[in-house]
Amino acid sequence: MATRKQFLDSQKYQSYGIHYTNPNTTPLSEHHVDFAISINCTIPPNDYGIINKKIPQLRCAKARDIGSRENNQAIIYLLETWLPQSGERIGNFPPIFHYVNVGLNIQPQEMITDVYFPLA
Repeated sequence: MATRKQFLDSQKYQSYGIHYTNPNTTPLSEHHVDFAISINCTIPPNDYGIINKKIPQLRCAKARDIGSRENNQAIIYLLETWLPQSGERIGNFPPIFHYVNVGLNIQPQEMITDVYFPLA
């Protein structure tokens, strides 16, 4: 029996990563990221550990990265260049990565990720 792969419509459903740790400085066994998809319904209890959560309303700086998600330059820019010059302080929530375009047909050089950096 052939299987058909289905993908979420990236125009209707937004994909996010909430990065609690830095993969470059945190051991893989301790690295923590919540992957999320925007939905308008309640997730019932399930065996997969999928739950409803809400990203709070935050004041953020935003930068866009175009290219492979394995080498995101937007977060580096926000942390190392923008933040020290801005007079702002880091907020009390981890950075949020909005994966603007997702799917098997997206080439690494075409990937778009908006990084939202919460501010105090």
